[in-house]
Amino acid sequence: MMKKSFTQLFVLVMAFVLVLTACGANNNGGNSGSKNEGTTPESSAPAAEEKKEVSFTIGYATGDPATKKAITDAIKAFTDANSNIKIVDISEGTTTSYLDWLKTKDAVGEFPDLVEMRDTELFANAGKIAELPTDLVELFKEMPQVNGKLYNAPLTLNAPQGIIYSKKAYADAGITELPKTYDEFLQAQEKLAATGITPIVVGGKDIFHMGFWLNKFLIDQVYSKDGDWNSKRTAKSVSFTDAAPVQAMTDYKELFTKYVDKGWLSTADNQTASILVSGKAAQLFSGPWMFTQIKEADPSFEFGFYALPDREGKINVIGLPSPAGWTLSAEAAKDADKAAAMSEFIRFFFSKEQYSKFLQAANGVPSTKEEVTYESTEQMQEVLKLMADPNVTKSLAINNWWGENLIPPQFRNWYYKLMQELVLSGGDVAEYMKKADAEYDTQVKANQQ
Repeated sequence: MMKKSFTQLFVLVMAFVLVLTACGANNNGGNSGSKNEGTTPESSAPAAEEKKEVSFTIGYATGDPATKKAITDAIKAFTDANSNIKIVDISEGTTTSYLDWLKTKDAVGEFPDLVEMRDTELFANAGKIAELPTDLVELFKEMPQVNGKLYNAPLTLNAPQGIIYSKKAYADAGITELPKTYDEFLQAQEKLAATGITPIVVGGKDIFHMGFWLNKFLIDQVYSKDGDWNSKRTAKSVSFTDAAPVQAMTDYKELFTKYVDKGWLSTADNQTASILVSGKAAQLFSGPWMFTQIKEADPSFEFGFYALPDREGKINVIGLPSPAGWTLSAEAAKDADKAAAMSEFIRFFFSKEQYSKFLQAANGVPSTKEEVTYESTEQMQEVLKLMADPNVTKSLAINNWWGENLIPPQFRNWYYKLMQELVLSGGDVAEYMKKADAEYDTQVKANQQ
């Protein structure tokens, strides 16, 4: 009995000692500076390490105002949240080609540290860009390789283009059903023209805009049937004078001659939305990035969107992934601080909350593995349906292919200008396609030297 009492007393004493020890620790350890040391608990905590100041330049295509604004908004949101990182936006509007702009920047030593890359193979072969960090690669669904490597964080997947039309103009012309074939589309153009309205507006002043219609016809006649046509052209086993490409450019010439606004060559891409909403033209052939511009030009304007079928009634659209997107320059990637800051920006850009804002502003098709949703318009829902439809043939524009199907980098703009001349001169399509063959071979040979 006495042994038990002693044990209990010992336990109580030890407990009391532990309590006193804990109190002492709280008084002294938690306030290592007593009154004699003149410090407080707050001042004894180690100061937070200041983040290192770092800056990098960024460059991207500025032809589409809605997407440009979405990118600048993302940059601002990032720098607001990361005061130690400065992003210097060196992009500028241009009516020439984005490729030419990048080449000029490179020539004067101003190649962007972080760049929206579209001609990936060209700059990769020149040693100008670095592979995308592995931890960023894991963010995305489909990423085409170039020379067995991954370089790009795709801003969006390639989006289908189609007819953006005024619902009022269609109603006034008595067009009650959307065309099911290309010939029905041409019949609709006659009905529109009969009401006195210009059927189609084109922003031909910007050379990239020419690609919308030209690639529509090339995809219908050439690429939907043979995705390796470019490589065969390089090998000279096919020709621009073959029946399919000649038919494609014949359709293009006929459309521009009969139904396109006569001032198309002096009309800029960013003017087309206002011309459409003003009622001066009934239609525009473009992509979903135009939806925001149209809404901004006139929020009450009622318009629709549909993919233009070919003569057989099949739907063929741009929609395959291509190697393009945010890319680190090789020079900037050598700087560990810059590389880390750029990677941090890319991760921020594609974070669920931020990326949904970008997609909604730009009407983009998500490229990330993580599902990102946003409130889409009636027109954008049609775009997403096209992307999800297995019966729709997905393709790429003439200059978006890579590997063996990569065309000479300067050929696209040269060809677009040649096709502008074809319409303006009323020239013979077959003769102009002979010129395309000759120039293509010349550029291939020059690139091999």
